Amino acid sequence: MNRRILLVFLLPLTFLPFIGIATAYSVTTLQAATTTVTGAYDRLGIAMAAGLAIGLAALGAGLAISSAGSAAISALAEKPDTFFKSFLVVALAEALAIYGLIMGILLWLKL
Repeated sequence: MNRRILLVFLLPLTFLPFIGIATAYSVTTLQAATTTVTGAYDRLGIAMAAGLAIGLAALGAGLAISSAGSAAISALAEKPDTFFKSFLVVALAEALAIYGLIMGILLWLKL
């Protein structure tokens, strides 16, 4: 694997949980008499889960789009009838990143 690709794309994805941890401790919460306060370790786990949900879903979607996209283009070059089927596969791979983003936002709102 090329080092430049590793440094530019994969290294920031590994730091997403740590960014979530740093912001989890900086967010202050208001307490009401009837609500329970999540502990520091609970917030840490939720922040790590949110970062991993977004980072791993984006990584998986990128790998899926790269392999499905190249196969779709080569299939389209040989047989133009397959455009809709190949476009559908690529769109489903893109939906994977959106699902990860939604899960990360829902977990972030739990903090």
